[in-house]
Amino acid sequence: MRQTDSQIQQAVLREFKWDTRVEETDVGVEVDAGVVTLTGTVTSWAKKIAAQQASHRVVGVLDVANDIVVKVPGSVGRTDTEIAQAVRYALEWNVFVPESRISSTVSNGWVTLEGDVDYWSQSDDAEKAVRNLAGVVAVTNLIAVKPPKGVSREVQKAIEEALERQAEREAKRIDLDVKDGRVSVSGIVHSWAERAAVIGAAKGTRGVREVDDHLHIVP
Repeated sequence: MRQTDSQIQQAVLREFKWDTRVEETDVGVEVDAGVVTLTGTVTSWAKKIAAQQASHRVVGVLDVANDIVVKVPGSVGRTDTEIAQAVRYALEWNVFVPESRISSTVSNGWVTLEGDVDYWSQSDDAEKAVRNLAGVVAVTNLIAVKPPKGVSREVQKAIEEALERQAEREAKRIDLDVKDGRVSVSGIVHSWAERAAVIGAAKGTRGVREVDDHLHIVP
């Protein structure tokens, strides 16, 4: 049976209480037709993303509008130069990131990543490496993925096999279209977690540089 907005709201709040990364008293939750709106103020970009991820884990949540504001306390604030140095160290220490091909720009705590990598996972790992750093209020990931050309059929087959391994239930309802590393995914899933499993299987496949998500969530 489909949950009411009130039930979804209470479930999201319980998820916040369970997730130690989220300060549930700092975040407000409103739900309208399965769409969750988050408000409030937190002290880091990582906490904002943690609240967003926790909301998406709740059954019945279709979409999340994250209007949480990040305000870094003055006592632990960093200059943009210090943040830029921390970003560089974080990229250098991550063995999965080709740090020499990635550059960053920091403005008022907002980090913009640019450059190019071979796999989507490298771009994702680079973003994860910097978004939890103290002083970071937001991250814009402009890293381009440049896979080898002319391998569309091989990429599609690899994604199909990944779906069978990781999201067997969803695989039968998913349509894929692959061209030059760009993957279009369509079909029906029953929860955000199922959607994440499908998109994750596509993003984790070598040769994928972009994923167009046309999935529909039908609880």
